[in-house]
Amino acid sequence: MVDIQNLSKCFKVGNDDLWAIKNVSMHIDKGEIFGIIGLSGAGKSTLIRCLNRLEEPTEGRVIIDGTDITSLGKKELRTTRKNIGMIFQHFNLLMQKTTYENIALPLELIGASKKEIESRVNALLEYVGLEDKRNVYPSQLSGGQKQRVAIARALANNPKILLSDEATSALDPQTTKSILDLLSRIRDELGLTIIMITHQIEVVKDICDRVAIMENGEIVEISTVEELFKRPKSKTARAFINSLSSDIQEEFIKPAEFKGRILRLSFWGDIVKKPIVSHMVKRFDIDVNILSGNISQLMSTSAGHLIVELTGSDEEIQAAIDYLKAHDVEVEVM
Repeated sequence: MVDIQNLSKCFKVGNDDLWAIKNVSMHIDKGEIFGIIGLSGAGKSTLIRCLNRLEEPTEGRVIIDGTDITSLGKKELRTTRKNIGMIFQHFNLLMQKTTYENIALPLELIGASKKEIESRVNALLEYVGLEDKRNVYPSQLSGGQKQRVAIARALANNPKILLSDEATSALDPQTTKSILDLLSRIRDELGLTIIMITHQIEVVKDICDRVAIMENGEIVEISTVEELFKRPKSKTARAFINSLSSDIQEEFIKPAEFKGRILRLSFWGDIVKKPIVSHMVKRFDIDVNILSGNISQLMSTSAGHLIVELTGSDEEIQAAIDYLKAHDVEVEVM
């Protein structure tokens, strides 16, 4: 559905070149909810704006549903953009227009008839649950309602792809969940491909099928969400996962400051419910000091992480590690 090939974007800052994204390549499948996560300044928003050429890429290609949009002229690009909806962090609604008028705007721009506009806008108002806000102005809406208007507006032209640039980061947790539920429903019922830029690992956990990790303008890791939580490969991915509920962050645990061996344990599915660590303590002559831990509920499974210190003889520690691995626990010696 979406092929990004060797995409780069350079900004001129005085006499210097600032490469916001560098040689990014990835494929996103039709009907997939694909997350792109990274810290502020990683290049996420620049990347998503290159996908519809709100930013012009410096190098590389973006192929959407077989069309290389980086090669299109202005007229062809305008036509192609009808297939790409976009929602923003701060809604980007026109404050002097009502809910109805904001949703109708994309249809007016393509010259749809009043009858077509009324039919489509009424259907979208019902779909996003805002029938009673038809004649209300944005200043009278809550943050979640504004984002629902923005989503309805993005759906007005029946797009094939929906781009979401930090669409939930300005919302409270309960409202965020309602918006994520709506986006998931849109994917399931309308068959849209959704690409989500976020710095919230909770968003990735709750809604995404796959995820790319960005650092300094580059993609450093791409995996399914389940695989990300099982075996995070990059430091950034681990930091995001640890941030969910750990009291002690992994980066502050320095193995040299402990007498025993520091292990990072990853476990998922039904293993989360089993007292494997307890059984290990009873079975081997070791002591266990739990330094950090969390359990996350993904869309289809659960994933847990523990950082522990094992003390005892080398033989007993190694036997304990072998025991954990035999019970499908991923073990990394830190």
